[in-house]
Amino acid sequence: MGGFFAAALAFPTALFSFALVVVVGYWLLMLFGGLVPGAVHGGHDAGHHMDVGHAGHHLGAEHGGHVGHGGHGADGGPDRPAEGHHTGVLDALGLGGVPVTVAVSLLVALAWFVSLAGTVLTSGAPARGGVFVVALAASWAGTRVLVRPLSRLFPQDRPATRGDFVGRVCVIRTGRVTADFGQAEVTAEDGSTATVQVRTAEPEPGLTAGRTALIFDYDAVGEHFLVAPFEPPSTGV
Repeated sequence: MGGFFAAALAFPTALFSFALVVVVGYWLLMLFGGLVPGAVHGGHDAGHHMDVGHAGHHLGAEHGGHVGHGGHGADGGPDRPAEGHHTGVLDALGLGGVPVTVAVSLLVALAWFVSLAGTVLTSGAPARGGVFVVALAASWAGTRVLVRPLSRLFPQDRPATRGDFVGRVCVIRTGRVTADFGQAEVTAEDGSTATVQVRTAEPEPGLTAGRTALIFDYDAVGEHFLVAPFEPPSTGV
């Protein structure tokens, strides 16, 4: 046992030993404290930022067509820049697709095991320096292999966009819809509703409050949806 601790506290294993203690502590907290492994993962449960919203998706005319997402967003948003940076580095290393904590834990654990074995089998500073390099390379290669099957356990949520409303039926909420005025209510895929800015390509006197219309395009410059009259087929027998 003394030889084990001596190797674990010798260079280069000691560098990874302290990191391993942190990793083990984190997973113990997750196990007994209810933490979520994806809590430090930008991309899963990262609160996607977008201008089309849930939680009452409301878009007033004063917002120029932006729909507010209560809790979701779609610009990638500035509120979690660190997570985006971390996941960007992992993606560049070929370690994306899993929460940051999972990838880092694998890196640390594999590096520790390789360096421990190398420390036991070698002696002298030059050889131990080589062990350090080999441990880093082996941990990266091993983690890259492991994250591929593990990524299936962490499906990434596709950020919603304004384009998701295109092709949906909406209900006109203003007295009229013209080429420069109009609002409508549309139901998102998750069942929540949004009030969005709508316009018509040509005058449509029939588009009045309560009528249905089909959203067929989105004008990114004007930040509004283009609609046309549409009567849903009757479901009655």
